[in-house]
Amino acid sequence: MAEQRNEKPPKPTAPRERGGWLAKIAPGVRNLVAKREAPENLWVKCPDSGEMLYRPDLEAALWVTPSGNHMRIGAGMRLRFTFDDGKYEKISSPVVVDDPLKFPDDKPYPERLKAARKATGEQDSMAIGFGKIKGQDVVVVVQDFAFMGGSLGMGAGETFVKAAQEAVKRKVPFVIFSASGGARMQEGTLALMQMARTTLALNEVKSAGLPYVVVLTDPTAGGVTASYAMLGDVHLAEPNALVAFSGRRVIEQTIREVLPAGFQRAEFLLERGMVDKVVSRADMPDVLASILKTLMMGRSRSRAA
Repeated sequence: MAEQRNEKPPKPTAPRERGGWLAKIAPGVRNLVAKREAPENLWVKCPDSGEMLYRPDLEAALWVTPSGNHMRIGAGMRLRFTFDDGKYEKISSPVVVDDPLKFPDDKPYPERLKAARKATGEQDSMAIGFGKIKGQDVVVVVQDFAFMGGSLGMGAGETFVKAAQEAVKRKVPFVIFSASGGARMQEGTLALMQMARTTLALNEVKSAGLPYVVVLTDPTAGGVTASYAMLGDVHLAEPNALVAFSGRRVIEQTIREVLPAGFQRAEFLLERGMVDKVVSRADMPDVLASILKTLMMGRSRSRAA
């Protein structure tokens, strides 16, 4: 018969207090010597050189790297950089139906919109601001590539139309900073219709004798290039911005030829007359103000007469 042993269960070990002996004798010291983690986004990698750039320095340089790369920026930042002292009146965007076609996808379209709105703080891929550029009143609309690739859908189309109407109502110039991959596929034909609607809105601006200036930023492509991005009185572009209708590879496969270096870049288009001037981000407000004041000069004289 097996011998029975009366063994006492082991005593439970008290959970170890965080901070060890130092916390027991001087609780406040732990906070002083605790490891402080640096913010995850304190350093930004340069797209050209791969060099790690200190974020505050990059912000002070308007998000232009030492190599000259004009990094993509959001709508709010763009508006602050453009208007005098960073001050402007934000004009709300119209509210549209989120998923008019009930588009089937691996991720529901309303969830994509919700995520984009949370990430950018905007209702859609366009935002409107009214303010002064070197003293000149102007309505500015900005496309944000971070919002679903800056795609043109019903929300963006309605925002553009409202911005154009605001310019006419306030009798001021109209400026757009374009950045888009094209029409939004989740809205199908309804997105393609915005190409025509925005063109009609521009007719109202031009009928009122008001300037419309386009600033092409990286990238501007697809149906946006085929509509309002190429209908300006003056076309400016940031350095090395990609401006295209379709991609380089698609064109090369279609025509069976190798395209030249720099094809579809701002400098290439400047040489061929599609862009009037390539302007750095730091110089953009001065250049815009000079153009707008010149174009408004004739209108001021006619109104006085």
